[in-house]
Amino acid sequence: MKKIALVLAIPIVVIIAAILALVLLVNPNQFKPLIVEQAKQQTGLDLVIEGDIDWQFFPSVGFTLGKTELKNPQGFNQPNLFKVEQVGIDVSVMPLFSQQLEIGNVTLDGAEFYIETRKDGVKNLDALAQNQDKQTQTKQDEAPVSAPASEANAQGSSPWTISLAGVSITNALLDIQDDKAGTHTKLYDVSLTLTEFALDAWSKADFAMKGETNQQKFAAQGSAELKLATGFTQYELKNISFDASYSDASNKIDSASIQLDTFAFDQVNNLKYAVKGTAADLALDLKGGAQLTVDKAISKVTMKQLALDATLEGAALPQSPMKIDMASDLSFDLTKSHLSFVLEKLTANALQFDGKLDVTLADIPKIVFNLHSPEIDVDAFLGLETTEKAQSSPSTGDSNQQAKASAPAKEQEPDLSALKTLDVNGAITIDKFKAGNAKMQNVAAKFSVNRGVVKLSSFSSNLYDGSIKATATLDARKSPATYSAKKQIKGVKVLPLLIDVAQVDKLEGTGNIDVDVTGKGLAPTTMKKNLAGTIKINFADGAVNGINVAQLIRENYAKFKGQSLEGQDQVKKTDFSAMTATLNLKNGVVSTNNLHAQSPLLRVRGEGSANYLNETADFTISTSIVGSLEGQGGKDIDELKDITIPVNISGKWSDPKFKLVFDDVLKQKAQKEIDRGLEKLDEKLGEKIKDEKTKEAINGLLKGLFN
Repeated sequence: MKKIALVLAIPIVVIIAAILALVLLVNPNQFKPLIVEQAKQQTGLDLVIEGDIDWQFFPSVGFTLGKTELKNPQGFNQPNLFKVEQVGIDVSVMPLFSQQLEIGNVTLDGAEFYIETRKDGVKNLDALAQNQDKQTQTKQDEAPVSAPASEANAQGSSPWTISLAGVSITNALLDIQDDKAGTHTKLYDVSLTLTEFALDAWSKADFAMKGETNQQKFAAQGSAELKLATGFTQYELKNISFDASYSDASNKIDSASIQLDTFAFDQVNNLKYAVKGTAADLALDLKGGAQLTVDKAISKVTMKQLALDATLEGAALPQSPMKIDMASDLSFDLTKSHLSFVLEKLTANALQFDGKLDVTLADIPKIVFNLHSPEIDVDAFLGLETTEKAQSSPSTGDSNQQAKASAPAKEQEPDLSALKTLDVNGAITIDKFKAGNAKMQNVAAKFSVNRGVVKLSSFSSNLYDGSIKATATLDARKSPATYSAKKQIKGVKVLPLLIDVAQVDKLEGTGNIDVDVTGKGLAPTTMKKNLAGTIKINFADGAVNGINVAQLIRENYAKFKGQSLEGQDQVKKTDFSAMTATLNLKNGVVSTNNLHAQSPLLRVRGEGSANYLNETADFTISTSIVGSLEGQGGKDIDELKDITIPVNISGKWSDPKFKLVFDDVLKQKAQKEIDRGLEKLDEKLGEKIKDEKTKEAINGLLKGLFN
């Protein structure tokens, strides 16, 4: 037992003796001049250490520094560039006897860093850079005379050497004030700890901070395990966790997190992320993951199976809540600044897409994409169908409030300046498409946006048993923007198209339409005023609904003759076998002078105009009867054959007025009767009237009967 006690006592005595020797033989305050001197030499700034440097023996051997300040240069708001309330340093004991200060861990408690930029652009950190330049120049100038410096070290300077292994920071503050930019950022409650740090061994790091900049507030915390290889040639991370929050006047992100099970170069690393909060009154709940790979040269980053599962809610959305689901692959080549994105699936409620995107980063990024969707219903997605139903229902609100609500808002040109920063080439294909209640199939479009010029190089689609092709250009380099468009519609069934798009059933037939227009300005009224060009229409085997020209003629002619009306309940419809016209658009008015339509009964010519700013029309249709009215459900009127009957259409588009201009009919009828009377008189007299004066007198007499 005595031997065992002796064995245990020996190391205890040695430790006590070492501590006593440390306390009695080594005064830690002798390091103060060395520390101050080195700080001045390295930074050019004054270091102030208040109080003595004291030894500490628990929980480890070391010493503590009291309040320490690194002073700012003159001319800055804050007196200090750096300040710390207490510094604790762990020290290896045995090297001290060889005048070697090996610091194992430095603890900074209450450290404060102040970085300032004055209005003239001068920074307090500039003093550090300027001092480094001076040191470099001094070393270059004094290099040939190194012997005196060695002698000075031998005579007066401290022979101690210092090394530092690590730093632990708690309750730190970083204050960044930029008076030139008018910004102020503050990070506080900053902490960083690194435990059991050693090469080729796993060490755990934890950090946390809070901050604010102007009206923005944020916080972050995280942890990770780190292994650094000998020689610092490679490192690995695992159990990486990062959580943050953010808020400002209109946004509040309650949590944003990233997690990595492992991170190693040239290996697949499992990544997870999540975001929850509100942004501009939009509630966000996002989560997802990916298989992350980074090569050792950090030249290429890939994310396989990149997934997004999101729910968005808010009044600004066309549909709320909106469920978004995405599966894709992403790769980024840093050497070429090239991003490749393969979209396997993207759904937003009922919408679904797939495709590919390539981005080459530059001053103006170059974007190329190819997008496909099996079906897009724009009306349902934007809630237009619900809106139309709501608008059609009666309202019982106050009439004055309704008048205020219906008052037109002031129109402004849209801001298209963002188009000047784009270089985009895209192709879109849609199997089924619906917009403005128009239904299309097999939609294919190619377009580009190049520094403010938008070009629709091709557009094609099938619709209503026909097809459409179009090209267009929008030049937004100047405001208001200018544009041009060409469109060819072939074999389209007009009636179902008009019913779907405009709830109008006034026209039937198979339509061919060629459009060639230009314009300036995109505000609705400006666009209508400046729209110019031509629209050529060619309809076959159709009808004009809402007017039965034959019935209108029969009724008015019966009134003229004082006869009873028959067949008043005829269908209001005028059939035609062909109808053509060229419409000219200018200054908010569409006009034509070559409307032609024909049927077995009628030949129609039309001319006039329609104002699409106030939606009124003034149009005259001149109708010639060339067949029997029997075909239109009425009795034949032989005496009206070959007579042109004008019908005027006027008033609002929503409630047009039809008026038969019967004065012209009477004049033509009178002329026909005159010609017939002269023929009969010639027959009775046995010869034609040769005396012109007699013929004029008879003509005047007969004309008077019909005027």
